[in-house]
Amino acid sequence: MNLARNAIVILLGVVLWAQVPAMAAQAEPTIDLPASWLADWRDLPVQFRPLQIVHGVPAQQATLEAMMGLKDLGLGGIVCNVAFADYLRSEENWEVLVRAVESCSQAGLRVWIYDEDGYPSGAAGGLVLEESADFEALALAYDPCRADPFVLRPAYEHTHASNNYYAARRYPNLIDQAAVECFVRTTHDAYYERLKPFFGTTIEALFTDEPSLMAVNIGPLPDEVRLKVRVVDPLDPDVQPLPSVPWVADLPDLYRRCYGQDLLAARRSLFEGDSEQDRRIRQQYWALVADLLAGRYYGRIQQWAQAHRVASSGHILWEETLEHHPALEGNSLKVLGRMDIPGLDLLTSSPEAVIYTGWMTAVLPASAALLNGGRRVMTEVSDFSETMAGKGPASLAEMCATAAWQAAFGVTEFTLYYNRQQRSGEEYRAYGDFVGRLNALLRQARPAPRVLLYYPIADVWAEYKPVAEKLTKQSQSALMRRIIDSFMNLGQRMTRSQISFALADHEVLAGARVQGRRICVGRQCFDALLLPADVELPAPAKANVRRFERAAGRVVRDVPGETISLDSLAALYDSGLPSDPQERIAVGRFTRDGRDLVLVVNVGATPCDCEVSASQAGGWIVADPATGTMEPASAERPRWISLSLPPRATRILIGPADE
Repeated sequence: MNLARNAIVILLGVVLWAQVPAMAAQAEPTIDLPASWLADWRDLPVQFRPLQIVHGVPAQQATLEAMMGLKDLGLGGIVCNVAFADYLRSEENWEVLVRAVESCSQAGLRVWIYDEDGYPSGAAGGLVLEESADFEALALAYDPCRADPFVLRPAYEHTHASNNYYAARRYPNLIDQAAVECFVRTTHDAYYERLKPFFGTTIEALFTDEPSLMAVNIGPLPDEVRLKVRVVDPLDPDVQPLPSVPWVADLPDLYRRCYGQDLLAARRSLFEGDSEQDRRIRQQYWALVADLLAGRYYGRIQQWAQAHRVASSGHILWEETLEHHPALEGNSLKVLGRMDIPGLDLLTSSPEAVIYTGWMTAVLPASAALLNGGRRVMTEVSDFSETMAGKGPASLAEMCATAAWQAAFGVTEFTLYYNRQQRSGEEYRAYGDFVGRLNALLRQARPAPRVLLYYPIADVWAEYKPVAEKLTKQSQSALMRRIIDSFMNLGQRMTRSQISFALADHEVLAGARVQGRRICVGRQCFDALLLPADVELPAPAKANVRRFERAAGRVVRDVPGETISLDSLAALYDSGLPSDPQERIAVGRFTRDGRDLVLVVNVGATPCDCEVSASQAGGWIVADPATGTMEPASAERPRWISLSLPPRATRILIGPADE
């Protein structure tokens, strides 16, 4: 009896086993995607995963075992530097860093080099000014109460150099070629000397952190923070805040060569006056300063990086406040364009930040990359704001939604200030997998915005007047406030209306090509241009925009007192538009190998059941980067994909291949 029973069991097992492949085929739908896409989605190579920022790798973590531990946490590498203690001088610290990079190489991890002792970058921990006090950042200050109202002084007190969360430390002049050469020689050459075998292989990029022109009052730190900040260089209480602009010794000569004018005779216009001549002088001055910063600092680092087989990267300061752009960077879009991997700083992991000012932090570097023909965009992301407010740490769902909306704008490289000790290994691995899956599909895709929003930096130059007190939008003219409000409102409304867009300044527009009814920059073409209220395009840009209009190109102007409709811009997109208004849905559009890809993120705290438009009926795939699942899209009606998005959820919609 037992033998008979066993024979029956074996026979049934054989029959059932034979049916398993057929049952599995019925349960698992066929996913029609290239094999390389599926392989990356399943295996998640390290180049798609996030990097942990590790300042001064401790000796006990510089081992292969420790680096394998980071890899097991879902990370793809680290952003690191030689320890801040005895910065760039301690051979013992250099030896630890070399061991750490060697261990990363053995573990198959990527490395980026962080280029400063804390921040802002450019000082080499004070070594630049140790070489020469003449390298210090200069400000031309204006005091109308004096017989000679112009004062040339160091840009230290009341600036970001003295009012930051790391250290109060005097700062070099980034538009002084000799000062920047000293920084590059002291910092970059030192890293190359010790880590040369790893450049261009394990070491991928250099990270510069919030360098700026300095000559602006950014306001004091909160008392509870100020009392804890390390003071390297004592502040002089007798230095009063004054309206200031950045300065360098050869600026008057350069200004004369560029514009045929005496800057010293015209310098009052930098601070006051509303005539056409005053406005023109301000525009010319800030255009020159922007060129100097882009070339002498960002361009010099980019040149060095390319010569040493790595990329230049990093981020600027206060991207989200347009009124700060002249004083801090001259032209933020332009300086970001001199990075191989332009980046942003996101201090919050509240996903809904994107629908307020978060879009601005991401669209600037993403536009710089796109218009230069690049793809990679970096973010330094954290939950700093939540932590400072006692609301942290951010949840895994918030971290993932924050990563996803940045990816929707084009971000590919995620560098993390998240505290690993505040999260379980499972959470960190899940986050690393999530970022990896975003990049598995999108990093080799190309963003596909069809709308340009004019970045009105030339108008801001003309209107900007330095103030002694903390710079705010309210301290500026009514015209400047209207321009900024219009620009920010348009960007916010397009973000909330799922309209993908990029930024272009007057120089980009002047150099663009009109092709048919489209305006093109490099290989990226756009169907529409959106102009904020009250802007006055410089002549070369205006002429090109007129050519675009004469070719039946679509130019939409925001007119004060009128409510501008964005429906015509939304109609440019045949995929990724919700059937009903959804302000807390962020959308990014991409193309890859003849397929449309649409990233859809619910940044809100409530679920969203909706339909999303599709360019073709049928053949779409829905991928979930949180779970790693893919399935055919469901549709209750043609050309509409049904989505059920829990709070903070993300889906990637993949269209069928072109016939």
